[in-house]
Amino acid sequence: MEKLKCIAIDDEPLALALIKTYVDAIAQLQLINTFEDAIAAAEYLNQFPVDLLFLDINMPDITGIDLFKSLTVKPMVIFTTAYKNFAFEGFELNAIDYLLKPIDYIRFKKAAQKAIDYHQYQKQKETENIIECLFVYTEYKLVKIETKDIAYLESLEDYVKIHLTNGKMIITLTTLKKLIDKLPIAKFRRIHRSFVVAIKEVQAITNRKAQLSNGLKLPISDTYVSFIEEWKNS
Repeated sequence: MEKLKCIAIDDEPLALALIKTYVDAIAQLQLINTFEDAIAAAEYLNQFPVDLLFLDINMPDITGIDLFKSLTVKPMVIFTTAYKNFAFEGFELNAIDYLLKPIDYIRFKKAAQKAIDYHQYQKQKETENIIECLFVYTEYKLVKIETKDIAYLESLEDYVKIHLTNGKMIITLTTLKKLIDKLPIAKFRRIHRSFVVAIKEVQAITNRKAQLSNGLKLPISDTYVSFIEEWKNS
């Protein structure tokens, strides 16, 4: 079993000891080094890239945010801090998660599992081109969505609403084009500048509208009218 190579950076020895204990309890992770000195950690990482960082934000010489920005090769990162007000900055850097001290093991394990899942997802994209899940950022955290659970996508300028088959909705800061590129082309089609549908969810088409299994009707624009014939023959 491949393990994610990890490094923990924190100016508090007790915090590092706790992370080491937590990492040792998770079979898919391997802690290869720890640093109390952020500058030394940055020099090490620019020579020896790793898969995942557990990175404290509040350090005396340089913040974890600035350290991460300085890295030539940026691994996955889980930020740790005693303060809540850095969540947005971590979100902007595409952090896997954001852990508030004192860190509970259950919460730590959940964050680590996100990193493990995301790493597997990236490898799957590279080797198989079979996409069964989607990772998006919402409310300052990374979430995993099974593509089979998506009913349709709705564009709202710089945001996209991901409507799930169970009636729930997830809003993420991205464009419809970027999400389409991540979805399996055999299962999703754009039918309007504002809508992408899961083909399996389309139950009927009447008056240039696609009726989904939940009863909702979405418009089919002139640009994507070819979807009607494609759907009939599917």
